[in-house]
Amino acid sequence: MSVRGRDGLGGRAAVVGIGATEFSKDSGRSELRLAVEAVRAALEDAGLTPSDVDGLVTFTMDTSPEITLAQACGMGELSFFSRVHYGGGAACATVQQAALAVATGVAEVVVCYRAFNERSGRRFGSGVQHREPSAEGVALGWALPFGLLTPASWVAMAAQRYLHAYGLTPEAFGQVAVVDRRYAATNPAAYFHGRPITLADHAASRWIVEPLRLLDCCQETDGGQALVVTSVQRARDLPQRPAVIAAAAQGAGRAQEQMTGFYRDDLTGLPEMGVVARQLWRTSGLVPADIDVGILYDHFTPFVLMQLEEFGFCARGEAAAFVAEERLPLNTHGGQLGEGYLHGMNGIAEGVRQLRGTAANQIPGAGRVLVTAGTGVPTSGLVLAADG
Repeated sequence: MSVRGRDGLGGRAAVVGIGATEFSKDSGRSELRLAVEAVRAALEDAGLTPSDVDGLVTFTMDTSPEITLAQACGMGELSFFSRVHYGGGAACATVQQAALAVATGVAEVVVCYRAFNERSGRRFGSGVQHREPSAEGVALGWALPFGLLTPASWVAMAAQRYLHAYGLTPEAFGQVAVVDRRYAATNPAAYFHGRPITLADHAASRWIVEPLRLLDCCQETDGGQALVVTSVQRARDLPQRPAVIAAAAQGAGRAQEQMTGFYRDDLTGLPEMGVVARQLWRTSGLVPADIDVGILYDHFTPFVLMQLEEFGFCARGEAAAFVAEERLPLNTHGGQLGEGYLHGMNGIAEGVRQLRGTAANQIPGAGRVLVTAGTGVPTSGLVLAADG
């Protein structure tokens, strides 16, 4: 186990612009167009133009290459371009890489983006249908022949163990679904705007893979989301209130796999998020009690509970009660269960809105927001803070 100290990135960069398309089930346009729309909206929000941009960061899974996006948006020369691997685990790491580039002077204005037709095009929930041979695929080879073909089936293994270990029922997962959908119901941008649910609704929804029901699983969404990162000094001269990147971290645990880490000593936690948590607390100097809003990656409800425990908001096995008691505002945009599934990028945007004071479900006095990326895979996280 490595021992790390506080890193020097915190407080040196800020998110100054956010932009998104609508979140739909059939966008009717290409993924490149979605990316361009989101990026242009983010730049307009930041009070900047395409010519100001000299860096781009996206996911390895994105289909819109940096140079193609730059051409389509009318950008000029780029001094930095990068991609982050592992699906939703990349979300907060795109902002980390942008902040690293800004802090070291490699770039001045970096745009992070993600766009896909994940409902009308390739649907991740349909599972593994074809893979090119790779070393990463070897781990899947131990699970696929036994019917574990979809993300829901992979998560169900850990979810079942979690319930068994702590003597809980699937209602524990329903607490997360109810909270997300309650916030989505009052968020006009959310796909499930106006449609809250109850625990009874959760219990009545059909099984996907026991113990996961339909309402434990995130949406499939078409859309795009973009974020603009620059230095804190420059941010202060721009129109929007900066969301300072107080800390950023990536994490992979021992014996890490992509969603199929079934051979670890314990299936009831998320070691990769534990790595992220320790570094975020070290660098920011904060503790769980200092966080005003939590935007936790919610592709599946059980992993929200495990994240709360990895970050120390509550003891192991106590997260369902923590959520039910509303001890921390969670996923105030509705999350990926309620607003839209944009691989976590829309969650970062919600963190920015909370710090600006412009969120649909604004938490009074929100000054520090924790945002996390995908779980079950190598992942990342951010602590965003109000300037000053």
